[in-house]
Amino acid sequence: MNQSNKVLAVNDDLPIRTDKPVHSGKVRSVYWLTAEDSARLIEQKGYDVPADTPLAIMVISDRISAFDCIWQGENGLNGVPGKGAALNAISNHWFKLFKEKGLADSHILDVPHPFVWIVQKAQPVMVEAIARQYITGSMWRAYSKGERDFCGITLPEGLEKDQKLEEVLITPSTKGVLTGLEGVPEADDVNVSRADLERHLEGFNFHSKGDIDLYEKLLKEGFAVISEALAEQDQIFVDTKFEFGYVKDASGQEKLIYMDEVGTPDSSRIWDGEARRNGKIVEKSKEGFRQWLLNHFPDPDILLNKERMPERFALARDNKLPTEVMMDISNTYVGIAETIIGHKLHLSENPRQEIIDILRDEYQLIQA
Repeated sequence: MNQSNKVLAVNDDLPIRTDKPVHSGKVRSVYWLTAEDSARLIEQKGYDVPADTPLAIMVISDRISAFDCIWQGENGLNGVPGKGAALNAISNHWFKLFKEKGLADSHILDVPHPFVWIVQKAQPVMVEAIARQYITGSMWRAYSKGERDFCGITLPEGLEKDQKLEEVLITPSTKGVLTGLEGVPEADDVNVSRADLERHLEGFNFHSKGDIDLYEKLLKEGFAVISEALAEQDQIFVDTKFEFGYVKDASGQEKLIYMDEVGTPDSSRIWDGEARRNGKIVEKSKEGFRQWLLNHFPDPDILLNKERMPERFALARDNKLPTEVMMDISNTYVGIAETIIGHKLHLSENPRQEIIDILRDEYQLIQA
């Protein structure tokens, strides 16, 4: 079997019936179903949403992004084998655990295939909700340059790289470019404080001040659930990003839910416990790949300096990565997924064809 068939690198050209443009992000593509198909599925499958709720098919890919670029391998290996299935399996596992523990629901209504979610339309909260248990990554880089104030929280002097913090810190940033919010820079992914969120409640799409308390509670509780579960596997949950949104259930009741993905190697840092006790950091996340890129290219500033984006895009476009690097990332993702879910991951020989077959035969969503 051709290796390139095993990865789903392009996921925005599937023949799924839709009457809107396909929205393609760095990793997932979203196909909004027609009003007729949405209503039919809600009735047929008994989803707990109002009858007129817009539904979407969300298809993950095996693409790998880092430093805002998509990276590809040699010999047509344009994605990482097993990455999409691993990310979805991990998110499914945590979302299910959150629900079992009474935290909150997610936007996922159905999982037809390891690469596919059926989701309900949510109103996203415009905050990247970040929780940190250790000082590392961008926070350490800023701290080492003398910064002490993070999102309205002042860190003490004398912290060391990769040190555990006294408590889990919430350091939110903007999701997308928000305009006209006094004191909030008009840029994606800039840090904001709790005071900013309260001052611009509506601008961040919160529906009440109490929902800011709720999002912080769900963020901390979700972090604790994942952290405890990983600790049992001798893995350390270092930091993570959650996203939230509003949906309605079948009775029309509005609720704040988890959305996007949670606790994955794309959205979190996970360290190996044994290595950490021996004074080493072994990443079970995308961070290892980021470090490889920084070490591999002679001028790492291109990857770190947002003013050099054209050069960065050219770097990613013109440099196909060695197959062993792509497979190393694959082993990281598949390995941590199997640790978390507790069984082997099903890796498809041809995910694209499987997705089409299932959505045609079981959901009647493929264009005639």
